[in-house]
Amino acid sequence: MSLIDSVLNLVTKQPKDLNAPKPAVGSRSEREAKIKDRAGMVISVFALLLAVNSWYGGKLSSTVLNNTLGANNTWAQYQAKAGRGVTYEIAAKTTADSKLRAEFQAEKERMDEDKKELAVKARAMEAEREIAKKSSPWIAYANTAYQLAIVVLSASILAVSMGMFWGSFAVAGIGILLSLNGLYFWF
Repeated sequence: MSLIDSVLNLVTKQPKDLNAPKPAVGSRSEREAKIKDRAGMVISVFALLLAVNSWYGGKLSSTVLNNTLGANNTWAQYQAKAGRGVTYEIAAKTTADSKLRAEFQAEKERMDEDKKELAVKARAMEAEREIAKKSSPWIAYANTAYQLAIVVLSASILAVSMGMFWGSFAVAGIGILLSLNGLYFWF
């Protein structure tokens, strides 16, 4: 009957017997309770760091992809303008009509100006893409560090080890350094 009563007490959340003997100070169960109390909130913080870092990594991936496509499209427009410019230049040189020659020359000059603007735009997208590409590995390394910190912290509960508990902070600290390096390129 005592097993059934214990299960029913767990299910109905009956309070523990206040007269039951307490474990010895420093016992495994006390240490485990102490670690569990601390680890719950810390795991949440580490998971938050992982989530924010993962979001930023995804943003970097989108930047690389979008800017690669954007730069390619802009360079394609540049090439089209260059081709049209050559066509206008040839037309201006081969026509006998001075009015048409002036119109063709004006269009060729407009194409040249458009090409300059497109080149500046494409180079800006390429520069932004290169920065995102440079950041991405550091953010990925930081993700791994945050995941390892969560694993070490979880293992500290199972092993009832304060050393592992504090070690998880060291691993998360490495993750923070890696994240910051992905943002500021310190090393």
